[in-house]
Amino acid sequence: MLAESLAALAAAGGAAVVQAATTDAWTEVRDRVARWFGRGDGERERIQLERLDRTAAELAAAGGSEQEQNLQAQVWRTRFEDLLESLDDAGRTDAAAGLRALLEDTAEAGRVSAGAGGVAAGGDIRVSAEGGSIAAAVLHGGAHIGPPPVPDPSQG
Repeated sequence: MLAESLAALAAAGGAAVVQAATTDAWTEVRDRVARWFGRGDGERERIQLERLDRTAAELAAAGGSEQEQNLQAQVWRTRFEDLLESLDDAGRTDAAAGLRALLEDTAEAGRVSAGAGGVAAGGDIRVSAEGGSIAAAVLHGGAHIGPPPVPDPSQG
């Protein structure tokens, strides 16, 4: 049985696979996860790539179903746990360090970037204006400060 910290790491790995499967970061995450599982064995890596592709296809077919996401996260958690349990202490320590690095990089790769002239956030953005000013996270085009135009008398 794995130590609690390693079980939590395996759970984070399973969640990361599922979260990345529907993002632009999928190809990079997929390749890194397969390499982590392959541990230098090309055939094991190829098998994991097939499993990862199947996972992404099943998630897409389920249309974002929370039930399917939970199922796939559990499947991958079990795969991570199984590999960690199969290693000796030194191998487990190395694999855990590699998985932690993979998860950190995966989190970094999954961050949103709006590029130049845009705003992207991983949380809330609050924009407010005071005293007749204008507030905007991004403003494309012009803005006018002043009283609103007076309606035409025929409009009421």
